[in-house]
Amino acid sequence: MMNPDGVLVAKNRNKHPRKTIKREGKFFVYIVQCRDETYYTGYTNDLKSRIALHNGGNGAKYLRGRLPVKLVYAKEYHYYKNALRGERNIKKLTREQKERLIRIYEESNRDNF
Repeated sequence: MMNPDGVLVAKNRNKHPRKTIKREGKFFVYIVQCRDETYYTGYTNDLKSRIALHNGGNGAKYLRGRLPVKLVYAKEYHYYKNALRGERNIKKLTREQKERLIRIYEESNRDNF
């Protein structure tokens, strides 16, 4: 199929258009602490909005009923794949290891808390 500029474009056979993923820019891996003292790890390209989304009861099903959440760790990445890898690595950590990571983060960002 040709577009008006004469460029060949692949026809999308799905009813819904594909969502394009931004591969470069600012991406964050974060840990939030829930009301019940559990931790949730995720990634996003808009940290402030994601925390607001979670506290609004939207987003991850795990967090519903555990609100409000408090941001306790965040790390910025410039590439999407690196953020996914960072999230996966944090999710593999034990609770004790996550708490050590959070303490180090808080100590290095003491002025921001």
